[in-house]
Amino acid sequence: MKEILINVEPMETRVAALIDGVFEEFSVERSTPVPLLGNVYKGKVASIVPGIRAAFVDIGIGKNGFLYLNDIIGPTPEFEELAPGDAPAAAEQPAQLSSAPMPRIQDLVRVGQEILVQVIKEPISTKGPRLTTHLTLPGHFMVLMPMDSTFGVSKKIDEAKERDRLRGIIKDLKPPADMGLIVRTAAEGANRRQLFRDLRFLTNLWRRIKLRSMEVTAPAVVHEEYSLPLRIMRDNLSDDIKRIVVDSKDEYYQVQRFLMQTEPQMRSRLELYQHDIPLFERKGIEREIEKIYNRKIELPSGGTVVIEQTESLVAIDVNSGKFTGRRNLEETAFATNMEAAHEIPRQIRLRDMGGIIIIDFIDMNTSSHKQKVFNELQRAMRKDKAKTNLSFLSEFGLVEMTRQRVRRSLESISFQDCSICQGRGKIRAAVTISVGALRQIRSVFNSSKKPVVEVTAHPDLAARLFNEDRSAIEAIEAQYKGRVIVKADPASHPETVKVDPVG
Repeated sequence: MKEILINVEPMETRVAALIDGVFEEFSVERSTPVPLLGNVYKGKVASIVPGIRAAFVDIGIGKNGFLYLNDIIGPTPEFEELAPGDAPAAAEQPAQLSSAPMPRIQDLVRVGQEILVQVIKEPISTKGPRLTTHLTLPGHFMVLMPMDSTFGVSKKIDEAKERDRLRGIIKDLKPPADMGLIVRTAAEGANRRQLFRDLRFLTNLWRRIKLRSMEVTAPAVVHEEYSLPLRIMRDNLSDDIKRIVVDSKDEYYQVQRFLMQTEPQMRSRLELYQHDIPLFERKGIEREIEKIYNRKIELPSGGTVVIEQTESLVAIDVNSGKFTGRRNLEETAFATNMEAAHEIPRQIRLRDMGGIIIIDFIDMNTSSHKQKVFNELQRAMRKDKAKTNLSFLSEFGLVEMTRQRVRRSLESISFQDCSICQGRGKIRAAVTISVGALRQIRSVFNSSKKPVVEVTAHPDLAARLFNEDRSAIEAIEAQYKGRVIVKADPASHPETVKVDPVG
């Protein structure tokens, strides 16, 4: 059974997925910085750099996005990979382009030109967002590509009879001939009415985007992607989801309206959480989230997995630790590696790590052991919706893999460079500590029933609570009809917050 839990707070929204009671997926979205991924903008070309075959486009966010030559001419961006030979000739354009001279970026766009673009990668570090002119508008069952003519079915639907059925329904629905369409994995088993509803929704959305783009002057946003909960609903709804629990009335009604438009039969599985104890605390999720930030993960047998995120890659090291339960070193290494191969993909998903990932398994000599460990790693990675590539274990026991990165990792969102250690380590970002402090305040009010709660924190955090987050504290005071006293203590560690009831 799969449960989706949605926790909405003033400064962040969190979504957790439990499969048979196990914490398997986690997403977080903050109100600042404003999420950009998937947004469509009417931008203005600010500059062109022929040397890197890219244009910089002003989309009105204060930092220019960059538009590569390949994101103008193709290949068509694939929302989900298609099966070989599944797409028509339009999808083969990249191969045709490869035999022809590559066009110059300055021949395709000019400075000052207004252009419709979509963000396909969030700003990371000092880099601006990456853009494309090949728009993709995802629905629950299909993806509309208004600037392309590709048609295909997700390769994850591998049964030929089902693929033919879906092609027949789509053909019968007569989608716009000048647009591309990809049938998503979620469409497996969907009926004609469901697919029609999805297609109608997407074509109406595109009409609104076109109309908006004609009304505004660049730079301007013409379409904003869904909030995190609605994206989760759109991309993850399936029959195996038995409960969707939301702890915010406003978000509950938004999700309810979305389900009415897309999957009306799922509305009965939606619940509004109204208990005093916070949702994630009651479900034990808060403890699990804390573990995500740990470098070291304990395996059931006593072995460990250590995760280090660097500027250019993620290094994951597997150690036998306290595990000495096998007859020889080979058996111990194999048993520990099998546990690690099962746990590592889960940690990658929970932490949303991307880019190059190197996994250093314990050395094994037996070929069959290496194959079994790799097979388990592959099997566990199939749960990941992000695009991944794995190479087989090298002679040194290393697995090299890449994982699609379109957003910042959980660590980069939650931590900042430490001013105390001058960047040699990490401490939690002030907003992360503040969000946690507000949770503690609510929890103390709930458990103690006292009218006053005293918060003692480092001066930097105390200043934030007094200023930027004052409205959040006032909301809590109004909710519990109590009072929150914030005290600054220079001796406090920047990450430590003490919350006590008074009176």
